[in-house]
Amino acid sequence: MNISIHNAFLPHTDADAALGFYRDLFGFEVRKDVGYENMRWITVGPAGDSTSIVLHPPAVDPGITDEERETIMNLIAKGVYTAITLASDDLDGLFERLEAGGADIVQEPTDQDYGVRDCAFRDPAGNLIRVNQR
Repeated sequence: MNISIHNAFLPHTDADAALGFYRDLFGFEVRKDVGYENMRWITVGPAGDSTSIVLHPPAVDPGITDEERETIMNLIAKGVYTAITLASDDLDGLFERLEAGGADIVQEPTDQDYGVRDCAFRDPAGNLIRVNQR
């Protein structure tokens, strides 16, 4: 049995800013851009790979309370709501491109004690994006 990861979900607080970050800075292709009322779900991913990130409006579940929605939005604003780890065969080159593009740098490329070389950024919503050297 072969199982793969198809989609990972990250909230966005500004669809256009998220699109610019993932499409223009990371170079991901846009697979879907779906709107409903004043909300957008944008699916992006690396060309030639079936794994996608779905950038979604946060806290839209009708089953959550206003208080829960406010908590979620506060966690997103602090950058502690969710994270994702990506991998690149050119970590330093990607870091330079993201830095030049104005990305919010959390950590420059670093050789970690646990054997990984990585760096970290925050996307426009504050989600933590770590990138490992492949």
